[in-house]
Amino acid sequence: MPKATVTIFWFRRDLRLRDNRGLFEALNAGLPVVPLFIFDRNILDKLSDRSDARVGFIQQELRALNEELKAAGSSMLVKHATPEQAWEEVLNEYEVKNVFANHDYEPYARTRDEQLATLFSQKGIAFHTFKDHVIFEKDEVVKDDGKPYTVFTPYSRKWLQKWSETGIKTYPSETLLTRCEQQKNREIPSLESMGFEPSSIRIPGKEYTNVLANYGKNRDFPALPATSRIGLHLRFGTLSIRELVQTAQTVADKTWLMELIWREFYFTILWHFPHSATQAFKPAYDRIEWRNNEQEFAAWCAGKTGYPIVDAGMRELNTTGFMHNRVRMIVASFLCKHLLIDWRWGEAYFAQKLLDYEQASNVGGWQWAAGCGNDAAPYFRVFNPTLQTQKFDAQLVYVKKWVPEFSDPFTYSKPIVDHAFARDRVLSVYKKALEK
Repeated sequence: MPKATVTIFWFRRDLRLRDNRGLFEALNAGLPVVPLFIFDRNILDKLSDRSDARVGFIQQELRALNEELKAAGSSMLVKHATPEQAWEEVLNEYEVKNVFANHDYEPYARTRDEQLATLFSQKGIAFHTFKDHVIFEKDEVVKDDGKPYTVFTPYSRKWLQKWSETGIKTYPSETLLTRCEQQKNREIPSLESMGFEPSSIRIPGKEYTNVLANYGKNRDFPALPATSRIGLHLRFGTLSIRELVQTAQTVADKTWLMELIWREFYFTILWHFPHSATQAFKPAYDRIEWRNNEQEFAAWCAGKTGYPIVDAGMRELNTTGFMHNRVRMIVASFLCKHLLIDWRWGEAYFAQKLLDYEQASNVGGWQWAAGCGNDAAPYFRVFNPTLQTQKFDAQLVYVKKWVPEFSDPFTYSKPIVDHAFARDRVLSVYKKALEK
């Protein structure tokens, strides 16, 4: 039998049928659309935890999408392979005229897409990608001379100005699903078939509007349920960024909107400076002589440093896959400044554990804490964990939730380093590196 002639829409970080730019464009391209998702073995095979909650989350979301597609007479084609192997199978099965997808900005994704673009070109397949994961990308918010911003405040001003001038267009892809290939019999592979198992970690929901009115006032207090917790949904595109920004604009307090703009700022930095994923944004900071004590790193990972706010944060992360943002800054500063452990060690641990791990924001946050990033905290700023606790968890509600033994001086760990000593040490080490 002759192969069906189709357009492929490749889902990646956009796991929704509503207001999906690339899907909308594919559905308007004139051919039946096959919805495709690839469980990328280049990524999955590197995961050390076979119950990684993010894999289960993706599979759960794909199942929900598949049910919506079935209602429209279609279903999701899912592959578990490297992208190259998956596309070889797809091209053997279909006569593909077009491939549509949304932009992905991380270095691995850029390399993957460049390689596949070459393959598609060789086979006469048009490859179209679109902006969907952010409001403004790449060179859309830059200085008047065309150079990228490396400081947030002027970037945010230009971002807001551009948004007020252009507004936001939505893409009602959900109204066009009957244009998908009419094939209802495909199912989503089980976790077990891919070598994974379900996780006990609870996935945060998609509701976020209940915290926005008081977000600016309450967001720094980790004991309060005062943050949106939707980072995971932003990471995998199960919520539309256009919808979130439109909602943020209706709230008098713009703090949450500024957090969304910070996210786009870090995307822009990673796009223009991809080396910053693995190297200090400020090259002089790569001369720092990190101690990298493995026992102290293990204590930090386990939440056994003897500093209760640090330990609470790490235990929250290890148990739930989430850590409050204020506490993320505290534990990151502690690792880099108190223990003099390379920020890349911490960034990699967060990448392993965070449900909402986003390379651009994670790298940006860690470099900020270490002092080596763009628009970073000055290197001589060293968070005092005790003062941070007194300011943001004065009643120790958060600390005692995650470090119940804190109340007993005989069972709680002694501090692995003295704060005053650590502060003097890091200032000396940083100064030595930066004066070379």
